[in-house]
Amino acid sequence: MIRTVSVAPMMDCTDKHEIYFLSLISKNVHLYTEMIVANAIIRGNRSKLLSFKKISNPVTLQIGGSNPEELAEACKISEDYGYKEINFNLGCPSKKVQKNKFGACLMQEPDLVANCIESMAKSTKLPVTIKTRIGYNEVENFDFLKSFIQTTKDAGSQKFIIHARKALLKKLSPKENLNIPPLKYNSVYKIKDYFKNDEIIINGGIKTIDDIKNHLLKVDGVMIGRAIYHSPYFLAEIEKEIFGNKNIPSRSEVMENLIPYIQEETSKGIQLNHIMRHTVGLFHGQNGSKIWKQYLSKNMCIRDADLQKVNHIMDQVKKTNPVSLER
Repeated sequence: MIRTVSVAPMMDCTDKHEIYFLSLISKNVHLYTEMIVANAIIRGNRSKLLSFKKISNPVTLQIGGSNPEELAEACKISEDYGYKEINFNLGCPSKKVQKNKFGACLMQEPDLVANCIESMAKSTKLPVTIKTRIGYNEVENFDFLKSFIQTTKDAGSQKFIIHARKALLKKLSPKENLNIPPLKYNSVYKIKDYFKNDEIIINGGIKTIDDIKNHLLKVDGVMIGRAIYHSPYFLAEIEKEIFGNKNIPSRSEVMENLIPYIQEETSKGIQLNHIMRHTVGLFHGQNGSKIWKQYLSKNMCIRDADLQKVNHIMDQVKKTNPVSLER
């Protein structure tokens, strides 16, 4: 089975602009959208929600919901937008998501989850997959997780992404749920040992190349979230060390390659900061990274679609994005 590295779906982070930006650094990493609610896909501006600039990387759409009919319709609508798979969110612990009966709270209702996945799988030719946690509240044991994964598999899920923390649904904020419940990687390893022929992806607290390599000895893939969003050029190291690709653009070249996309998107009325906010961490850890962040904070908040103004700023970006930042 092919070992994979993917970037986690992150609300307000992995939008279509982030997906394109990351594709300029890594051609092999698997990219996921932020969660899009099924009902929004059905009733909202589908082109705005689902369209993205086509890239060579595989891109997965993550959907949230709990109504089997709505989820099925959303999958069918999304089928022709260029996604490689559709992922069902069973891991988000936010109170807003719980209120709408999405995400990790659905782990409490395996039968409903099965109905949702079955409806999704029947409605689309794309693979349907899940992203979940190892447990919720006081429920955290191998038998529960094994049963839950088996239920989703029987319903039609073809891949299982497991965040190696339980979700505390009542007490913690989403940010606290990313840090306070302890990571229990062995729980995911045990699931892989049991489901030997199924694709099991591990997620949670993965920050280094050594972390990735160690996990790939035990599971089929690794999903990374915050470590890449805060330091996107970590993908260059992953591309080299995991995928064996030596032809990696420099940080400055990444920005040069992003400029045509910026010009194209801002000419459609997209505000510059909606794109450039994703590049804040590009020079993370480099001498002069503060210069980059300060420059962005002063210059990226254009509130109109004045392409001439955007072009001027991007010319300045070229001049103030020196190689010295990369030394």
